[in-house]
Amino acid sequence: MEVLFINTNTRVDFVEITPLLNRIIGEKEWSDGLMTVFVPHTTAGITINENADPSVVSDMEKMLSEIVPVHHGFTHLEGNSDAHIKTSMLGTSEQLILENGEIQLGTWQGVFLADFDGPRRRKVWVKFIPAEGPR
Repeated sequence: MEVLFINTNTRVDFVEITPLLNRIIGEKEWSDGLMTVFVPHTTAGITINENADPSVVSDMEKMLSEIVPVHHGFTHLEGNSDAHIKTSMLGTSEQLILENGEIQLGTWQGVFLADFDGPRRRKVWVKFIPAEGPR
């Protein structure tokens, strides 16, 4: 398993990690198979979305904050219930297909770490499972 360490800069921060994943793929010479990207935190998630227009990410941040506001009378003593809820909405992992050493994403897609309780230093675990050969 590979581990990425990502520093986030604000309380809510979407960081595109596609280039970091591609670097690992190249260094490890991974070719065909499945790659799982997982964040082991309860207030951060992983998502795939558009990476061409940054307004998409800002729109996502805005809408998630409207759906689940920071201050909503939550009872969790740490004051970050909104971050836990947003993480559950996005999820903590994505499974990606690798073919010929390339992540199979759509033209405008990228992989993002979404931090809802930053700024922090976050871990992202990456596990590759090679495809089986022909039988």
